[in-house]
Amino acid sequence: MTAPASDPPALLRRLLDEAVAVARPERCLPPVLAELERSRGFGPARRMLVLGAGKAAAAMTQAVERAWPERDLEGLVVTRYGHSVPCRRIRVLEAAHPVPDRAGAEAAAQILELARGAGAEDAVLFLLSGGASALLSLPAPGVTMAGKQAVTRALLAAGADIHELNAVRKHLSAIKGGRLAARAAPARLTTLAISDVAGDDPATIGSGPTVADPTTLADARRVLEHYGIAPGPEVTAALADPANETVKPGDPRLAGAHYRLIATPAQSLAAAARLAEAEGLSVEMLGDGLTGEARDLGRDHAALARERAAKRQGERPLLLLSGGETTVTLAGGGPETGRGGPNTEFLLGLAGALDGMPGVWALAADTDGADGSEDNAGAIVGPETLERARRRGLRPAAFLADNDAWSFFDALDDLVVTGPTHTNVNDFRAILIA
Repeated sequence: MTAPASDPPALLRRLLDEAVAVARPERCLPPVLAELERSRGFGPARRMLVLGAGKAAAAMTQAVERAWPERDLEGLVVTRYGHSVPCRRIRVLEAAHPVPDRAGAEAAAQILELARGAGAEDAVLFLLSGGASALLSLPAPGVTMAGKQAVTRALLAAGADIHELNAVRKHLSAIKGGRLAARAAPARLTTLAISDVAGDDPATIGSGPTVADPTTLADARRVLEHYGIAPGPEVTAALADPANETVKPGDPRLAGAHYRLIATPAQSLAAAARLAEAEGLSVEMLGDGLTGEARDLGRDHAALARERAAKRQGERPLLLLSGGETTVTLAGGGPETGRGGPNTEFLLGLAGALDGMPGVWALAADTDGADGSEDNAGAIVGPETLERARRRGLRPAAFLADNDAWSFFDALDDLVVTGPTHTNVNDFRAILIA
């Protein structure tokens, strides 16, 4: 076994890989499908309709096909561009994320039509994972795709969190906020979900297409007002139209709908903690639902690392683990503004506050393999990060001011690139105090 402190970057990467592995569909989905088979959770269905959306949707579909080679399956799922995997019986489409596009609207319309055709003797299996909010992008009547895209971009640039984003998107949608479940009734509907949100709230994961929505049109309007966003007339009209209210708790159309989480951020952090302890580390869990501005959280974690290091006296190396989803409020004006995702911005804030502190390394990454708009999952920092940057003429504060942490870590060759992981259990952050 490698000594924990001999190669901290490699150890941190193994922890990330383990966190991702336990949430991959081929690992977490088959046991649940087997349990549903044993319990006859789908009953004597006339047919099995498989629908789905999210960054893991194609991989989840592939796992279903492999688990049920003899079952007559049909259906359609939509995933992010580049996240598809081969499936034989169920169609897989791709669309844009995080800003929706026409392909997502067309996929959502087809999924809604398939759900509409389900009868009382049919079983509908809905496979849901993070990213579904953007991928199921069918606008409400009277709302154009351009109008919805503009609102989404404005909210992202303003630093709105996932709950605020979804409150707006649900009320501009023809499929979210329980509408898909309502359309599938009276068929028996089972949703299997991989959570990417703090608290694992079914109404928030993928904007809750198969569950009741507690938010209202008034909530959506308040979000836009809070961020000073003045939408176009079509969006304004849609958010004032009672016909666009979402499906609420107690709606009889949801009586045959069931929901189950099959992977969560907490489970992935726990798996990483077990591996860390097996490697001889002490582990302190900071929580699986941390939110806020990415750079600010990085500075807060740097202060915590200093505090913990000061109290350690010959003890085992300490690992600080956390998850959640931070935000980046775009403020820079340079040509590369916005190329840094929340995990690299977290790390740049952390590195600046640590200021080359000896014995501390950190890795932060999005478990779906894409941090922001680039092709990296995240990055890694260590005691030499700022000195190496100085020798290359890189000024961390300038990159942070431009929200361009990606270029900073790319220049240092410190990006973490996993490629699409075909799952999504939110951000993973690990700080090693060796």
